[in-house]
Amino acid sequence: MMANPLRSEVVRLYKNLLYLGREYPKGGDYFRDRLRAAFIKNKDVQDPERIKEMIARGEFVARELEALYYLRKYRAMKKRYYED
Repeated sequence: MMANPLRSEVVRLYKNLLYLGREYPKGGDYFRDRLRAAFIKNKDVQDPERIKEMIARGEFVARELEALYYLRKYRAMKKRYYED
């Protein structure tokens, strides 16, 4: 069986999401379990176009998580320095 050329991209995305999930508000374990379940659910997909769509969706989730963390940091700093 030939290795899928998108495999490295999927693994990179998984590792990136796993890293970002450590700071998740409901806890890293909660996020990791959900992430693992999502990847396992789609492990048998073979169509390269479908895989690319799912990678794009995963990258969108990564950007949303980053935005969530930046917003949380901003709010914490604002609360620390301003009386609102």
